[in-house]
Amino acid sequence: MVTVQQLNTRFGINGQLGFREDAPVKGTPPDTRPASGLGAASGLTIAEINNPQATASLCLQGAHLMAWQPRSQPAPVVWLSRDAKLTAGKSIRGGVPVCWPWFGAHASEPGFSAHGFARTAPWRVIESGTEPNGATRLTLRLMENEKTRTQWPHDSRLELTVIVGETLRMELTTENTGESDFIISEALHTYFKISDIGAVQVTGLAGCDYWDKVGISTLKKQDGIIRFAGETDRVYINSATECVIEDDGLKRRIRVAKSGSLTTVVWTPWTAKAEKMGDLGQPDGWREMLCVESANAIDNAVKIAAGTKHTLIVECRAESL
Repeated sequence: MVTVQQLNTRFGINGQLGFREDAPVKGTPPDTRPASGLGAASGLTIAEINNPQATASLCLQGAHLMAWQPRSQPAPVVWLSRDAKLTAGKSIRGGVPVCWPWFGAHASEPGFSAHGFARTAPWRVIESGTEPNGATRLTLRLMENEKTRTQWPHDSRLELTVIVGETLRMELTTENTGESDFIISEALHTYFKISDIGAVQVTGLAGCDYWDKVGISTLKKQDGIIRFAGETDRVYINSATECVIEDDGLKRRIRVAKSGSLTTVVWTPWTAKAEKMGDLGQPDGWREMLCVESANAIDNAVKIAAGTKHTLIVECRAESL
């Protein structure tokens, strides 16, 4: 077990990157504390990034980016629920969960966790550094254990590189280290901070086919701009284009560009589902978030040949309207 002190000695960057054990922040009001500040410390390890361009935090469990805010923005760009909790072996509500090696329910094992095990498994830091433009780079690798090998009996290596600056770049790389091909589905399940779900729209997906997952799964085609007036759960297929969240309330747009991804998921739970979920920041925290996820799912699952790699890259940028 690597200690926080060892992580800081080996991977810390003075004034930019440090590691700490999760603990409540003394004297911080409950609605502004970090996720774990809502209860007892979880003992999980958090990487904190604070450079001239942006701030961010990442939990080593799940390689889960929890927050990102460029200094040019008065509000966070990545959203974390005020009711989120850090718990060993449990997913965190908000941020950027890593969905891998399957997206959604497992095809044949209903007892396996939805969206795979990567988002709740331990990861280890393997590299850190500073980019030429001053952004901070952190690379983590999934740690295999008996549970993961039972659910995924393939020789593989999964790494996530996060580059935090005025732009957020995430690179999820799957390497097939075995002698047989395998198929994955995956997503960087990004929750974006918005002013209100009724004040935003998403462009970039006009004309794309999508599976509407609300009710009976149905294949449809997107007609123009996406606006929101109820529960939305759409899996856009064969789409590699940039998406843009236009937010009149915060007077900004968030650009989501990607490569190595042919699926985009757009999701908001709306009132009834949010109440059932219970950790979206009751009573109306769900109105301040929107998921636009870069993925490879359903029709776009990826076959990775023995001895090769596949990388899903997402780049996010916020700018004023």
